[in-house]
Amino acid sequence: MGNQQEFSDAVENVINWVQFDVDTKPQVFEVTIRVLGGLLSGHILASEERLGHKLDWYQGQLLALAKDLGERLLPAFNTDTGLPYARINLRHGVLANESTETCVAGAGSLILEFGTLSRLTGDDRFEKAAYKAFFGLWNRRSDIGLVGNNIDVHTGKWGTETTGIGAGVDSFYEYALKWYVLSGEVEFLDVWNEAYGYIMSYARAVHGYSYRIVSMTKGFVASVNVDSLSAFWGGLQVLAGDVQNAIKSHLFYWNLWRKYHAIPELFDTSSHVAVVKGYPLRPEFIETTFFLYQVTKDPFYLDVGAQVLHDLQERIRTPCGLATISDVIENTLDDRMESFVLSETLKYLYLLFDEFNPLASTDSNIVFTTEGHILTLNNTHLRPMSKTRRLSRKYENLTCPIYDGYPDRSAIKKPSLRHGIRNRPDYDYARTLVGLPTSGDASTDDLEWSTPYGTCEVPSYDTFSYDVLLSRQGQKVEEDQDISSLSKKLKPWKGGVLVNEVMGLRVQMRNRFDGKGYDITKIGHLNVRQGEKVFFNDSLLFGERPADKQKANLAPRAKTVPIKFFTVSPEDPSMMGDDSRVTSEFIVEANTAEFGVDLDQLREDQVGAAGTFGLTGSHLVRVPDNANGCQPYHDPNGLLHNTVVFIERGECLFIEKLSNARKSGAAGVVVWHDSEEAVNPVVEAGDLAVFGAGIEGAAMVVIPASAAAFVVGRLILQEQDPRKHKVMVKVEKEWPEQLLGQDPQLVQAPTKTEKASGKILYINGNAMINTELLF
Repeated sequence: MGNQQEFSDAVENVINWVQFDVDTKPQVFEVTIRVLGGLLSGHILASEERLGHKLDWYQGQLLALAKDLGERLLPAFNTDTGLPYARINLRHGVLANESTETCVAGAGSLILEFGTLSRLTGDDRFEKAAYKAFFGLWNRRSDIGLVGNNIDVHTGKWGTETTGIGAGVDSFYEYALKWYVLSGEVEFLDVWNEAYGYIMSYARAVHGYSYRIVSMTKGFVASVNVDSLSAFWGGLQVLAGDVQNAIKSHLFYWNLWRKYHAIPELFDTSSHVAVVKGYPLRPEFIETTFFLYQVTKDPFYLDVGAQVLHDLQERIRTPCGLATISDVIENTLDDRMESFVLSETLKYLYLLFDEFNPLASTDSNIVFTTEGHILTLNNTHLRPMSKTRRLSRKYENLTCPIYDGYPDRSAIKKPSLRHGIRNRPDYDYARTLVGLPTSGDASTDDLEWSTPYGTCEVPSYDTFSYDVLLSRQGQKVEEDQDISSLSKKLKPWKGGVLVNEVMGLRVQMRNRFDGKGYDITKIGHLNVRQGEKVFFNDSLLFGERPADKQKANLAPRAKTVPIKFFTVSPEDPSMMGDDSRVTSEFIVEANTAEFGVDLDQLREDQVGAAGTFGLTGSHLVRVPDNANGCQPYHDPNGLLHNTVVFIERGECLFIEKLSNARKSGAAGVVVWHDSEEAVNPVVEAGDLAVFGAGIEGAAMVVIPASAAAFVVGRLILQEQDPRKHKVMVKVEKEWPEQLLGQDPQLVQAPTKTEKASGKILYINGNAMINTELLF
C-alpha cells in the first residue's frame, strides 16, 4: 500500500514488545501460520531490496524472534511418527496429558514457514521436522490415494476416515504445491499432482462444481455438505494451471454469496439450506476471486469483488472494525474479528483492485501462506537440483495452457459479440446447485438468462482421471503386479517410458488442463511426468499388421543423443579431436533414427568406431547441388569418404538419404529440420529391404532449425577458408550440464511436442496425447 512509515513502526513495535517465554498452550498450526509466518514475512520485506520495503535500520530482529518461536515449537515433533502434537506450551513444552490426536492440515501444513525459517537461518532442524511430518502423512494415504482428516501422532492410525478439501485437510494440499513454487523441491510437486488426481476422481461432485466429503478408503460419499473453507480450492487450481475447473468451483461459491450475501460455514447441497449459518469473514472465496482475475482479466471478477465489498460495508462494518456474522439469514453479529480478516480477507480485496501492485502481477516464486503472509526465497536460499534428478526430469514440461475464455465444448452456438464468464453457456447452471431463485435476489442482468432467449446449458462432464488394464486385442487379463515381469514389459526411456508389451499393465490417466484429451500419468510401476511420453512398441496391441505395412523389426533405441559440433584449424593437426583447443563448439540434443548405427549405444559403450560419427569426431560437409541428399553423390575423388554429410529434410525418405550417403563412403548424415518439432526417422519393412543394404555402418540424426542455424554459419566459414575452419561432429560421451538446464543461453534443447509421430493411442475413445506408437 506504500505506507512505509507505518510498516517501519509496526516492525519496531513487534521488536520492542513481543516475546515468547509465556506460560500458554497454543495450537502448533495456528501459531505457525499466524505468528511465525508473520515474523518471517516481515523479516523478508524489511530485508529484501527487490521487494521495495527494505528498512535501513533493520538488523534481522524479526528473524531472531522467529527462530526463538521455532525452537519452542520443535519439541512438539518428538513423536514416534514425527507428526507433531496439536498443542504445545511455549514455556514448558509438551505437557504430560497432551492429546495425541491432530488433524492433517495441522500436522502437514508447516513446511512453508518451517522450511523458510531453515533457509533463512541456515538451521535445517525446522525444515527436516516439517518435511518428516508432511511425508509421514502422505505415506499413510489409503490405497485410493486419499489422506484422512485426523490421525494419532504416536500410532499413526487414522481417526475419522473421511476426507475432502475443506476443514481439517485443506492446507495440506495447498502447502504441497506452494512449497514447490517457493523452493523448487520437486517431490512436493509430485505429491500435489498425484493427490490432485485422486481428489478430482473421488471428492469432486458429478457436475464438477463442488467437492464432497468422501470415505478415504472406498471413495463413496460420506456427506453432501460443503464448507466455506473449500472456497480456497479454485485459487489453488489457478496456481496449478487448471483454470476451467477453478472457474466452476468459483461459480458455485459466487452463487452462494449471491444467495446469502456471505458464505455460510456449512451448506447442504441436497436441501439447499445453510446448516451452520455463521460467517466469520473468511477470505477463501475472495482469494479465489483474486487469483481468477489475475489469470483471466475478466471484469466479471472485479464485479464480484465490488459486490463483496459492498456487502461487507453494509452488513458488518462497525466503528471499531468488522464484526463476525453469527447468522447470515437473521443478520445477527458477534463482537469478534479474526486476525485473518486483516491478513487475508481485506488484503486479497485490496490486491484485486490494485492491478499494478507488484504482488498482483509478479512471476517470481512469491507465495501467500494459508494465512496470507508473503514469503519468497532468493537464489542464495534455493537448493540446486542434483544432476541425477535433473536428468531424470529432463523432459518434464510444467508450462500451463493459455487461458481460453470460451472453451469449445458447448452444443450451443456461441454469441458473436459476447465473451467472458457471464456468457458461458453453463454460467446459469451453477445457480441451480445452491437453490438460488430466478427472481428476488437475482440481478436484472441475470434474469435475461432465464428467459426463452437466454442460454443455460447443463454442462457435459468429463471424467477427470481413471485407470484401465491394457491387453492385446481386448483379451481378458489379470493385472501384472510382479516387478520382475513389469521390468521386462516397460522401462524408463529417454523422454518417458518405453512399453514393449502391454498385457496386464494398469494405466492411470488424467484430463489435460488444455482440454485436448488425456495424458497417461502412470503405467505399471512407473510414473509419467508432465511433458514426458509413453512409447508403445508392442506391435501385437491391435493384432498383426498387413504384410505390406509391417514396420521393420528393429530393436528400440534412445530417442535423442548429445551431439557436439565444433571447429578446428586444419593447419594444426594436433587440434583434431582436442576439445580443449577447439575454436568454437555447440552441443545439441539431436533426434536419432531407428535404423543405422545406434549412436546412444556407441556413447554408452564409450568406444569410437570408424564409419560412424565416433567419439573423436568426423568431418562435416555439405554438397550444395544435392542439398536434400536424395540423389546419388558424384564423388570420383572420394572427398566424402568417412565424412558426415549435412543435408536438408524433404523430397525423399530418410533411409534413402542415408543410403545415398553411405554409398559414397560417408559415415552418416545430419538432417536439418525446418522447425523445432522433434522427429525420429522410422522405416517400413519394405523400404528397409530396398535401401537398407550397407547402412549398418552409418548413422543419422535430425537437429532442429535453431541448432541448424549455428551449424550452417560454421559451414559457410569452412567453405570460404577451409585452411582455418574445419567443422567436426561427434557424439558426446556424457550428457553435458548445458542440456540439463544449467546454461540455457548456450544450448536450446528442441521442444518435444505431441505431434512428433502423428500416431497416438486411444483408450475408450479418448486420445492419450502424451503417447506415441512405434509400430
